[in-house]
Amino acid sequence: MSAVASLINRLRRPKDDDREVTKTDAEWEAQLSSQQYHVLRRHGTEAPFGGPAVQPDADGMYRCGGCGATLFKADTKFDSGTGWPSFGDAEHEHVELRRDFSMGIPRTEVHCRRCGGHLGHVFNDGPGPTGKRYCINACALAPSDGTVQ
Repeated sequence: MSAVASLINRLRRPKDDDREVTKTDAEWEAQLSSQQYHVLRRHGTEAPFGGPAVQPDADGMYRCGGCGATLFKADTKFDSGTGWPSFGDAEHEHVELRRDFSMGIPRTEVHCRRCGGHLGHVFNDGPGPTGKRYCINACALAPSDGTVQ
């Protein structure tokens, strides 16, 4: 897939009823911890250095805490010093990007394409080769055993 086609695919946002995993708010609240619900379903942010320690699963992947979709390879994780897990690249077919103006400045949100869960933001200040920093809420990622709440 060309770089342009990949970008267009990531920016195209499925409707919630077109997602592979769809649940009511009540079902999400019952499944997720209160912090996960706040971040994944209400676009919240956990405090820096306040999230759980996250590790990749046995396949070397970080997965969505809401639905288990593969999001990031372990070898793309780096210490950005920000207090949130940071990755240099994503599994592009499993994430979608959305423009976010909630803080008064344009940012780019990162969402799970499979369930629509809000994961964090991506910035253009990461290490090579992509130059990206996917700054992800730790509670939005599944534990290393791959189980979702």
